[in-house]
Amino acid sequence: MSYLCPLCHSPLSLDEKSFVCPQGHQFDKAKEGYVNLLPVQHKRSRDPGDSSEMMQARRAFLDAGHYQPLRDTICQFLKQAAPESLLDIGCGEGYYTAGFADSLAELTQDIWGLDVAKVAIRYAAKRYPQVQFCVASSHRLPFDSESLDAVVRIFAPCKAEELARVVKPGGIVITATPGPRHLMQLKGLIYQDVMLHSEAAESLPGFVEEETKKTGWPMTLRGQEAVALLQMTPFAWRARPEVWEALAAETAFACETDFVVRVWRREG
Repeated sequence: MSYLCPLCHSPLSLDEKSFVCPQGHQFDKAKEGYVNLLPVQHKRSRDPGDSSEMMQARRAFLDAGHYQPLRDTICQFLKQAAPESLLDIGCGEGYYTAGFADSLAELTQDIWGLDVAKVAIRYAAKRYPQVQFCVASSHRLPFDSESLDAVVRIFAPCKAEELARVVKPGGIVITATPGPRHLMQLKGLIYQDVMLHSEAAESLPGFVEEETKKTGWPMTLRGQEAVALLQMTPFAWRARPEVWEALAAETAFACETDFVVRVWRREG
């Protein structure tokens, strides 16, 4: 199994340090080991995804173990499924992907991590050589139809039809989304009226929801950890300067997590 060419959708084969398709399109492997499969015409901006500063903050936060229970929960589901091939969509700097690879070392032959941010994939590939990383769009997955046993999607956007295309019949998709009270205390610093995350039923066309697990735990964060957490959230851009300053000065910021992890089985 290999990648598909993002330009003509033909299979790519590895020729020394480049991936080449029968049409002659070539994609060189970077020195860190990843490949960039995001053509310029598929970019929405010059450098899509998170910045280097955000990636470093995210790595420090995750390395401290604050979200390890979420990774452990997903690893448990993956061990039960024992997939031969696995894709982590929106993998960022690779924290979760590497955890999956370590957990499935004796079960899974091929593990891929995909993200639109080149800086994130560069960090990931340099640190986790046991995973195959690529820069690519989650809306145009560079994989053949019905080629993957499992896909993990943690907060990442992806078209449902693309998931239905690449996952084998009987394969699984594992999603992780915020629960109602996720990061309530952090949101309380930013919004006058804090709204709970919606508990509306999710759907994934082409898949049947097989299992749901809710998990959450309290965190106590020091200044830069709290700042890093805010940087990881979609509401960071709404935070006023005084919020950033207050978080940076914190010695014990209490904040709760709330996640919903779902396992979806591909029909057919």
